Amino acid sequence: MEPVVQCVDLWKIYHTGKVEVPALRGVNMEVREGEFVAIMGPSGCGKSTLLYVLGGLTPPSSGRVLVDGNDLGEMSDGERTLLRRRKIGFVFQRFNLLPTLTAYGNIAIAQHIQGDGFDPHRFELTVELLGLKERLHHRPGELSGGEQQRVAIARAVVTDPKLVLADEPTGNLDSQNSEAVLAMLKELNSELGQTLILITHNPEVAAHADRILHMRDGCTLDSAAHSAPPQHTHELIIPE
Repeated sequence: MEPVVQCVDLWKIYHTGKVEVPALRGVNMEVREGEFVAIMGPSGCGKSTLLYVLGGLTPPSSGRVLVDGNDLGEMSDGERTLLRRRKIGFVFQRFNLLPTLTAYGNIAIAQHIQGDGFDPHRFELTVELLGLKERLHHRPGELSGGEQQRVAIARAVVTDPKLVLADEPTGNLDSQNSEAVLAMLKELNSELGQTLILITHNPEVAAHADRILHMRDGCTLDSAAHSAPPQHTHELIIPE
C-alpha cells in the first residue's frame, strides 16, 4: 500500500532580497494510512513550514512531496486548491470559525465546499464522536474554547479526508480542554481510521500520537544527512 504522505529530499527556501532562508533542508518521511504522527520540535525548526507544504498551501522549492499519490510540486495552484478541498482537512491553533454561523453551519459548510453535497450520515457520526450534538445551534461566541476547537475538528473531518493536518491544535486551550481535544483526535484515529499529522512543540501533546517525528534546523533528525540545497529556486516572500 502506498503511503498517504511521502517526502523525498524536500526543500523549501524563502528569499528576502538576496538572502536565502532555508526552512526545510532535505526532509524525508512517510506516513501510512491510519497513522497518527506527531511532528515535534522547537519554534523555528521548520515544522509549520512542513505542514504548509504537505497541505498544498505553499509549493516546495525542490524534492518531492506526494499526498495520496499526487505530486504537489507538479501541480498548479488550482490543482492544489482542489486537492485541499477534497483530500485534506486542517485544524489550526486559531479556530477560524465563521462567527455568523452556528456550529451546525460551520461543520456543514465544509461538505458543501468539498462539492459532494451534504452527507447526513457522516455529519451525524462526526458530531456524535466529538460530543457536539447538544451545541449545534450555538454560534462560536456562545461556545467555550474547547467546544470551538471541537467544531473546528469536526469541520476538518466531516468530509472524510485522506489526511488531517493539525497545527498546535491545543495552543489556545487550558490543560483540561487540551486533554479532551487530544482524546477526541485519538478517538477519530482509532474509530474512523483517520490519518493524522499533528505539529507541536509540546512533548506531552506529542505523546498522544502513535509515532513522534523530531525536527531540528529544517530537517527530521533521521534525515540529517541531506543533499546540497537546490541551485535554482523561485523568488518567494517569507510569510508573516
